Amino acid sequence: MSRVAEAFAKATAENRAALVGYLPAGFPTQQGGIDALTAMVGAGVDVVEVGLPYSDPVLDGPTIQQAADRALAGGTRIKDVLATVEAVAATGAATVVMTYWNPVLRYGVERFAADLAAAGGAGLITPDLTPDSGADWLAASDARDLDRIFLVAPSSSPERTAMTVKACRGFVYATAVMGVTGAREQTSEAAPPLVARIKTIMRENGVELPVGVGLGVSNGTQAAEVASYADGVIVGSAFVRRLLDAPDVATGVAGCAELAADLAAGVRARR
Repeated sequence: MSRVAEAFAKATAENRAALVGYLPAGFPTQQGGIDALTAMVGAGVDVVEVGLPYSDPVLDGPTIQQAADRALAGGTRIKDVLATVEAVAATGAATVVMTYWNPVLRYGVERFAADLAAAGGAGLITPDLTPDSGADWLAASDARDLDRIFLVAPSSSPERTAMTVKACRGFVYATAVMGVTGAREQTSEAAPPLVARIKTIMRENGVELPVGVGLGVSNGTQAAEVASYADGVIVGSAFVRRLLDAPDVATGVAGCAELAADLAAGVRARR
């Protein structure tokens, strides 16, 4: 069982959803990002997503784009992403990288998989890579025993959803809204039926994986709502916002810990 699967299994055993927290590496600084992610783990985040800052995103909304731009301007490169993974994984938290596919291709798929595994990373979330176009990654992740988390959207057909869940390992990432990331005042009405549809298709295809819901959650109340029907609650932009709005790094780190504690209470209040 992978560390991601262990984290979800632990949450299920505690009758709650898992809390998944995201920050791009190198933001607000290299060490500040590590400190924030470590504080989030200490406050209740079960699975960490380390974002690979990228200049041409397709999923990231303005908040995460602003953070990625600052990380890139600060000189963040893949070696810094891997260093962040190594530092966060050392806390014992299941740690995955969320990245667009072009940086991995440029770095080298085999080399990336080897270096990620050596850093203690558990796998990849790839928002713009589909399993039918990712043969190299399927082979490399098998060779390194890395999880591969693909996305299912409300617009995904039953056929593509079945193909996607059969290729996933760790968990299935359900995008709750059509559009880019960003905290919202209300969670998506499309998310509950999407999760139900994914679970039905998994049963029909003999797949048993947790389903995490991302995009839009920013507080404990929303986390509890999503946790009532999903196995994992994924939060990114709200953590980034805490750091963007803080007057200094230390205050931002404390704000991330405060938010993580609120969200962790939310995923425990789902039933």
